[in-house]
Amino acid sequence: MPKKGLLQRLSEGPVIGDGSMCYTLEKRGYAKCGVFTPEAVVEYPEAVLQLHREYVRSGADVVQTAAFYSSDDKLAYHRNETVEISHCSASLNKAACELARKAAAQNDCLIAGGFSPVPSFRDEGEAAARKEFAKQAEAYRDENIDFVIAEFFHDIAEIELCASEMKKLNLPVILCMRIGKTGDVNGVSVEECAVRMAKTGADVVGTNCSFDCNTTLKTMRRIKDALRKENINKYLICQPTGFLCPDAEDHPNGFFALPEYPLCLDPRIMTRVEAHKFAREAWELGVNYIGGCCGFEPHHIRSFAEELAPERKRNPPVHDMARAFGGDFFKNSLTSEMRKESLRTAEHWYGIRPASGRPFSPAMTEPVSGMKFQ
Repeated sequence: MPKKGLLQRLSEGPVIGDGSMCYTLEKRGYAKCGVFTPEAVVEYPEAVLQLHREYVRSGADVVQTAAFYSSDDKLAYHRNETVEISHCSASLNKAACELARKAAAQNDCLIAGGFSPVPSFRDEGEAAARKEFAKQAEAYRDENIDFVIAEFFHDIAEIELCASEMKKLNLPVILCMRIGKTGDVNGVSVEECAVRMAKTGADVVGTNCSFDCNTTLKTMRRIKDALRKENINKYLICQPTGFLCPDAEDHPNGFFALPEYPLCLDPRIMTRVEAHKFAREAWELGVNYIGGCCGFEPHHIRSFAEELAPERKRNPPVHDMARAFGGDFFKNSLTSEMRKESLRTAEHWYGIRPASGRPFSPAMTEPVSGMKFQ
Protein backbone atom coordinates (compact mmCIF):
# COMPACT_ATOMS: atom_id res chain seq x y z
CA MET A 1 0.00 0.00 0.00
CA PRO A 2 1.54 3.37 -0.99
CA LYS A 3 2.22 5.78 1.84
CA LYS A 4 0.06 8.85 2.26
CA GLY A 5 1.44 12.05 0.82
CA LEU A 6 2.00 15.32 2.64
CA LEU A 7 -1.24 17.02 1.64
CA GLN A 8 -3.37 14.02 2.58
CA ARG A 9 -1.67 13.79 5.97
CA LEU A 10 -2.18 17.50 6.59
CA SER A 11 -5.88 17.14 5.75
CA GLU A 12 -6.23 14.38 8.32
CA GLY A 13 -4.41 15.90 11.31
CA PRO A 14 -1.12 17.36 12.53
CA VAL A 15 2.13 16.48 10.81
CA ILE A 16 5.18 16.36 13.09
CA GLY A 17 8.43 17.54 11.54
CA ASP A 18 11.92 16.66 12.70
CA GLY A 19 14.35 18.90 14.58
CA SER A 20 17.80 20.40 14.34
CA MET A 21 20.32 18.75 12.03
CA CYS A 22 23.31 21.04 11.33
CA TYR A 23 23.25 22.66 14.76
CA THR A 24 23.04 19.31 16.55
CA LEU A 25 25.62 17.68 14.31
CA GLU A 26 27.99 20.54 15.10
CA LYS A 27 27.51 19.99 18.83
CA ARG A 28 28.34 16.33 18.29
CA GLY A 29 31.48 17.18 16.32
CA TYR A 30 30.30 16.50 12.76
CA ALA A 31 29.93 20.02 11.31
CA LYS A 32 31.83 23.29 11.44
CA CYS A 33 30.46 25.90 13.80
CA GLY A 34 29.39 29.07 12.04
CA VAL A 35 29.74 27.59 8.58
CA PHE A 36 27.06 24.93 9.21
CA THR A 37 27.43 23.36 5.76
CA PRO A 38 26.50 19.68 5.37
CA GLU A 39 29.73 17.90 4.41
CA ALA A 40 28.86 15.35 7.11
CA VAL A 41 26.46 13.55 4.74
CA VAL A 42 29.55 12.36 2.85
CA GLU A 43 32.27 12.47 5.49
CA TYR A 44 30.28 11.16 8.48
CA PRO A 45 27.16 9.51 7.04
CA GLU A 46 26.70 7.24 10.05
CA ALA A 47 26.31 10.29 12.31
CA VAL A 48 23.70 11.87 10.04
CA LEU A 49 21.77 8.61 9.71
CA GLN A 50 21.81 8.10 13.48
CA LEU A 51 20.34 11.54 14.11
CA HIS A 52 17.68 11.02 11.43
CA ARG A 53 16.73 7.75 13.10
CA GLU A 54 16.49 9.39 16.50
CA TYR A 55 13.91 11.83 15.16
CA VAL A 56 12.00 9.01 13.46
CA ARG A 57 11.96 6.97 16.67
CA SER A 58 10.75 10.04 18.55
CA GLY A 59 7.67 10.24 16.34
CA ALA A 60 8.50 12.57 13.43
CA ASP A 61 6.43 12.12 10.29
CA VAL A 62 9.12 13.69 8.11
CA VAL A 63 12.82 13.20 7.46
CA GLN A 64 14.25 16.34 5.94
CA THR A 65 17.43 15.94 3.93
CA ALA A 66 20.51 17.18 5.78
CA ALA A 67 21.21 19.61 2.97
CA PHE A 68 21.11 22.99 4.70
CA TYR A 69 23.40 25.48 2.94
CA SER A 70 24.14 22.86 0.28
CA SER A 71 24.65 25.20 -2.65
CA ASP A 72 27.89 25.62 -4.54
CA ASP A 73 28.15 29.32 -3.78
CA LYS A 74 27.61 28.76 -0.05
CA LEU A 75 30.14 25.92 0.02
CA ALA A 76 32.69 28.33 -1.44
CA TYR A 77 31.67 31.30 0.70
CA HIS A 78 34.44 32.77 2.89
CA ARG A 79 36.89 30.13 1.65
CA ASN A 80 40.18 31.56 0.45
CA GLU A 81 42.35 30.25 -2.37
CA THR A 82 44.31 27.97 -0.02
CA VAL A 83 41.23 26.05 1.16
CA GLU A 84 40.12 23.27 -1.14
CA ILE A 85 36.36 22.87 -1.66
CA SER A 86 36.06 19.10 -1.53
CA HIS A 87 32.33 18.64 -2.27
CA CYS A 88 29.72 20.07 -4.60
CA SER A 89 26.03 20.70 -4.13
CA ALA A 90 24.97 17.82 -6.39
CA SER A 91 27.00 15.18 -4.54
CA LEU A 92 25.95 16.42 -1.10
CA ASN A 93 22.26 16.50 -2.02
CA LYS A 94 22.42 13.00 -3.48
CA ALA A 95 24.10 11.67 -0.34
CA ALA A 96 21.60 13.50 1.88
CA CYS A 97 18.70 11.92 0.00
CA GLU A 98 20.14 8.42 0.36
CA LEU A 99 20.47 8.84 4.12
CA ALA A 100 16.98 10.31 4.44
CA ARG A 101 15.50 7.35 2.55
CA LYS A 102 17.17 4.87 4.87
CA ALA A 103 15.78 6.58 7.95
CA ALA A 104 12.32 7.26 6.52
CA ALA A 105 11.78 3.61 5.67
CA GLN A 106 11.65 2.71 9.36
CA ASN A 107 8.36 4.41 10.15
CA ASP A 108 6.61 5.26 6.87
CA CYS A 109 8.00 8.81 7.03
CA LEU A 110 7.93 11.35 4.25
CA ILE A 111 11.16 12.67 2.74
CA ALA A 112 11.55 16.43 2.36
CA GLY A 113 14.16 17.99 0.11
CA GLY A 114 15.48 21.17 1.68
CA PHE A 115 16.37 24.52 0.08
CA SER A 116 18.08 27.41 1.88
CA PRO A 117 19.28 30.93 1.01
CA VAL A 118 22.24 31.43 -1.30
CA PRO A 119 24.91 34.17 -1.06
CA SER A 120 24.54 34.81 -4.79
CA PHE A 121 21.19 36.49 -4.25
CA ARG A 122 22.74 39.30 -2.26
CA ASP A 123 26.16 39.42 -3.91
CA GLU A 124 25.45 38.76 -7.60
CA GLY A 125 21.73 39.17 -8.18
CA GLU A 126 18.69 37.14 -9.14
CA ALA A 127 20.10 35.41 -12.23
CA ALA A 128 23.03 33.91 -10.31
CA ALA A 129 20.78 32.91 -7.42
CA ARG A 130 18.31 31.23 -9.76
CA LYS A 131 21.12 29.07 -11.15
CA GLU A 132 21.96 27.88 -7.63
CA PHE A 133 18.34 27.03 -6.81
CA ALA A 134 17.93 25.30 -10.17
CA LYS A 135 21.00 23.12 -9.52
CA GLN A 136 19.62 22.03 -6.18
CA ALA A 137 16.22 21.29 -7.68
CA GLU A 138 17.85 19.21 -10.39
CA ALA A 139 19.73 17.22 -7.76
CA TYR A 140 16.39 16.23 -6.20
CA ARG A 141 14.63 15.37 -9.46
CA ASP A 142 15.37 11.64 -9.52
CA GLU A 143 15.71 11.05 -5.77
CA ASN A 144 12.12 9.98 -5.06
CA ILE A 145 11.45 12.63 -2.42
CA ASP A 146 7.90 13.46 -1.30
CA PHE A 147 7.95 17.25 -1.09
CA VAL A 148 10.30 20.23 -0.96
CA ILE A 149 10.77 22.79 1.79
CA ALA A 150 12.48 26.19 1.71
CA GLU A 151 13.69 27.36 5.10
CA PHE A 152 15.72 30.09 6.78
CA PHE A 153 14.92 32.76 4.21
CA HIS A 154 15.03 36.35 5.47
CA ASP A 155 14.13 38.13 2.22
CA ILE A 156 10.69 37.65 0.70
CA ALA A 157 12.02 38.32 -2.80
CA GLU A 158 14.59 35.54 -2.47
CA ILE A 159 12.11 32.94 -1.28
CA GLU A 160 9.77 33.89 -4.14
CA LEU A 161 12.63 33.25 -6.55
CA CYS A 162 13.43 29.94 -4.91
CA ALA A 163 9.78 28.89 -5.02
CA SER A 164 9.67 29.39 -8.79
CA GLU A 165 12.41 26.75 -9.16
CA MET A 166 10.95 24.42 -6.52
CA LYS A 167 7.62 24.31 -8.35
CA LYS A 168 9.29 22.85 -11.44
CA LEU A 169 9.65 19.56 -9.53
CA ASN A 170 5.84 19.18 -9.43
CA LEU A 171 5.89 18.28 -5.75
CA PRO A 172 4.13 19.87 -2.76
CA VAL A 173 5.98 23.04 -1.72
CA ILE A 174 6.53 24.45 1.78
CA LEU A 175 7.94 27.94 2.32
CA CYS A 176 9.34 29.12 5.67
CA MET A 177 10.85 32.46 6.59
CA ARG A 178 12.89 33.31 9.69
CA ILE A 179 10.82 36.35 10.57
CA GLY A 180 9.60 37.83 13.83
CA LYS A 181 7.60 40.93 14.62
CA THR A 182 9.73 43.23 12.43
CA GLY A 183 9.24 41.23 9.22
CA ASP A 184 11.93 40.44 6.69
CA VAL A 185 15.43 41.86 6.28
CA ASN A 186 14.11 44.83 4.30
CA GLY A 187 11.28 45.58 6.69
CA VAL A 188 8.54 43.91 4.64
CA SER A 189 5.83 43.15 7.18
CA VAL A 190 4.91 39.72 8.45
CA GLU A 191 1.53 40.10 6.80
CA GLU A 192 2.90 40.97 3.38
CA CYS A 193 5.44 38.15 3.59
CA ALA A 194 2.64 35.70 4.38
CA VAL A 195 0.47 36.77 1.46
CA ARG A 196 3.37 36.84 -1.00
CA MET A 197 4.54 33.36 0.06
CA ALA A 198 1.01 32.06 -0.43
CA LYS A 199 0.68 33.67 -3.85
CA THR A 200 3.71 31.75 -5.15
CA GLY A 201 1.43 28.72 -5.20
CA ALA A 202 3.07 27.10 -2.18
CA ASP A 203 0.93 24.54 -0.38
CA VAL A 204 2.19 25.35 3.12
CA VAL A 205 3.61 28.62 4.49
CA GLY A 206 5.02 29.77 7.80
CA THR A 207 8.18 30.34 9.82
CA ASN A 208 11.31 28.63 11.04
CA CYS A 209 14.40 29.42 13.10
CA SER A 210 15.62 32.74 14.62
CA PHE A 211 12.84 33.05 17.20
CA ASP A 212 11.58 30.92 20.08
CA CYS A 213 8.26 29.15 20.45
CA ASN A 214 6.51 32.07 22.15
CA THR A 215 7.52 34.68 19.59
CA THR A 216 6.76 32.21 16.82
CA LEU A 217 3.19 31.74 18.02
CA LYS A 218 2.68 35.51 17.89
CA THR A 219 4.05 35.63 14.35
CA MET A 220 1.98 32.67 13.22
CA ARG A 221 -1.18 34.34 14.50
CA ARG A 222 -0.38 37.37 12.33
CA ILE A 223 0.26 35.11 9.34
CA LYS A 224 -3.02 33.30 9.85
CA ASP A 225 -4.95 36.56 10.18
CA ALA A 226 -3.30 38.05 7.09
CA LEU A 227 -4.20 35.05 4.93
CA ARG A 228 -7.73 35.00 6.23
CA LYS A 229 -8.14 38.71 5.42
CA GLU A 230 -7.15 37.95 1.82
CA ASN A 231 -9.41 34.85 1.69
CA ILE A 232 -6.37 32.63 1.13
CA ASN A 233 -6.51 29.11 2.50
CA LYS A 234 -3.14 27.47 3.10
CA TYR A 235 -1.78 24.93 5.51
CA LEU A 236 0.51 26.50 8.11
CA ILE A 237 3.93 25.44 9.40
CA CYS A 238 6.17 26.62 12.21
CA GLN A 239 9.55 25.29 13.28
CA PRO A 240 11.03 27.62 15.94
CA THR A 241 14.35 27.46 17.72
CA GLY A 242 14.58 25.21 20.76
CA PHE A 243 15.94 28.05 22.91
CA LEU A 244 13.88 30.49 24.96
CA CYS A 245 14.86 33.96 23.76
CA PRO A 246 12.29 36.58 24.80
CA ASP A 247 15.07 39.15 24.97
CA ALA A 248 15.62 38.74 21.21
CA GLU A 249 11.98 39.12 20.18
CA ASP A 250 12.39 42.72 19.03
CA HIS A 251 15.61 42.15 17.12
CA PRO A 252 15.22 41.38 13.39
CA ASN A 253 17.87 38.64 13.63
CA GLY A 254 16.38 36.97 16.67
CA PHE A 255 18.63 34.68 18.68
CA PHE A 256 21.56 35.25 16.33
CA ALA A 257 21.90 38.68 17.97
CA LEU A 258 22.39 37.21 21.44
CA PRO A 259 25.97 37.28 22.77
CA GLU A 260 25.56 33.60 23.70
CA TYR A 261 25.10 32.53 20.08
CA PRO A 262 26.27 30.00 19.04
CA LEU A 263 28.35 28.36 21.78
CA CYS A 264 26.65 29.27 25.06
CA LEU A 265 22.93 28.89 24.42
CA ASP A 266 22.56 25.66 26.39
CA PRO A 267 21.03 27.24 29.53
CA ARG A 268 18.18 28.54 27.35
CA ILE A 269 17.08 25.14 26.00
CA MET A 270 13.35 24.60 26.40
CA THR A 271 12.12 21.72 28.55
CA ARG A 272 10.12 18.82 27.20
CA VAL A 273 7.13 20.14 29.15
CA GLU A 274 7.42 23.46 27.32
CA ALA A 275 7.58 21.49 24.07
CA HIS A 276 4.30 19.74 25.01
CA LYS A 277 2.68 23.10 25.72
CA PHE A 278 3.95 24.65 22.49
CA ALA A 279 2.69 21.77 20.35
CA ARG A 280 -0.78 22.07 21.85
CA GLU A 281 -0.91 25.86 21.45
CA ALA A 282 0.37 25.73 17.87
CA TRP A 283 -2.19 23.11 16.88
CA GLU A 284 -5.04 25.01 18.51
CA LEU A 285 -3.89 28.17 16.73
CA GLY A 286 -4.30 26.36 13.42
CA VAL A 287 -0.75 25.30 12.62
CA ASN A 288 -0.83 22.00 10.73
CA TYR A 289 2.87 21.15 10.45
CA ILE A 290 4.82 21.48 13.70
CA GLY A 291 8.54 20.84 13.93
CA GLY A 292 11.72 22.39 15.26
CA CYS A 293 14.89 24.12 14.13
CA CYS A 294 18.20 24.92 15.89
CA GLY A 295 18.20 23.57 19.43
CA PHE A 296 15.35 21.10 18.91
CA GLU A 297 16.52 17.66 19.95
CA PRO A 298 14.77 14.29 19.55
CA HIS A 299 13.19 14.46 23.02
CA HIS A 300 11.43 17.69 22.02
CA ILE A 301 9.98 16.02 18.93
CA ARG A 302 8.91 13.10 21.12
CA SER A 303 6.99 15.59 23.28
CA PHE A 304 5.20 16.91 20.18
CA ALA A 305 4.26 13.40 19.11
CA GLU A 306 3.04 12.44 22.59
CA GLU A 307 1.03 15.64 23.03
CA LEU A 308 -0.71 15.34 19.66
CA ALA A 309 -1.17 11.56 19.67
CA PRO A 310 -5.00 11.85 19.99
CA GLU A 311 -5.18 14.11 16.93
CA ARG A 312 -2.77 11.89 14.99
CA LYS A 313 -4.70 8.78 16.09
CA ARG A 314 -1.53 6.94 17.00
CA ASN A 315 1.23 6.90 19.57
CA PRO A 316 4.87 7.54 18.68
CA PRO A 317 7.26 4.56 18.60
CA VAL A 318 8.70 5.51 22.02
CA HIS A 319 5.32 5.48 23.78
CA ASP A 320 6.01 2.24 25.67
CA MET A 321 9.18 3.71 27.19
CA ALA A 322 8.61 7.44 27.46
CA ARG A 323 5.03 8.34 28.27
CA ALA A 324 4.84 11.74 29.90
CA PHE A 325 2.57 12.99 32.68
CA GLY A 326 1.68 9.81 34.50
CA GLY A 327 0.54 6.34 33.60
CA ASP A 328 2.20 3.10 34.59
CA PHE A 329 5.60 4.48 33.69
CA PHE A 330 5.79 6.51 36.92
CA LYS A 331 4.12 4.07 39.29
CA ASN A 332 7.17 2.00 40.09
CA SER A 333 9.94 4.49 39.51
CA LEU A 334 12.48 6.19 41.67
CA THR A 335 10.85 9.53 40.93
CA SER A 336 7.49 8.35 42.25
CA GLU A 337 9.14 7.20 45.46
CA MET A 338 10.78 10.60 45.88
CA ARG A 339 7.79 12.80 45.13
CA LYS A 340 4.79 10.50 45.55
CA GLU A 341 1.56 11.44 43.82
CA SER A 342 2.35 14.97 42.62
CA LEU A 343 4.94 13.78 40.13
CA ARG A 344 2.36 11.75 38.25
CA THR A 345 0.18 14.69 37.28
CA ALA A 346 0.29 17.04 34.35
CA GLU A 347 -0.64 19.87 36.71
CA HIS A 348 2.66 19.46 38.56
CA TRP A 349 4.73 19.66 35.39
CA TYR A 350 2.79 22.43 33.68
CA GLY A 351 2.93 24.48 36.85
CA ILE A 352 6.64 24.16 37.48
CA ARG A 353 8.99 27.09 36.87
CA PRO A 354 12.41 25.52 36.42
CA ALA A 355 15.51 27.33 37.58
CA SER A 356 18.08 28.36 35.00
CA GLY A 357 20.57 25.94 36.50
CA ARG A 358 23.28 28.59 36.51
CA PRO A 359 23.68 30.32 39.87
CA PHE A 360 24.02 34.11 39.74
CA SER A 361 23.31 34.24 36.01
CA PRO A 362 21.26 37.17 34.70
CA ALA A 363 17.66 36.57 33.77
CA MET A 364 18.31 37.76 30.23
CA THR A 365 21.06 39.36 28.17
CA GLU A 366 21.21 42.29 25.79
CA PRO A 367 21.10 41.54 22.05
CA VAL A 368 24.01 42.92 20.07
CA SER A 369 23.06 46.12 18.28
CA GLY A 370 24.15 46.99 14.77
CA MET A 371 24.98 43.43 13.74
CA LYS A 372 24.61 42.36 10.13
CA PHE A 373 23.60 38.84 9.26
CA GLN A 374 25.75 37.24 6.57
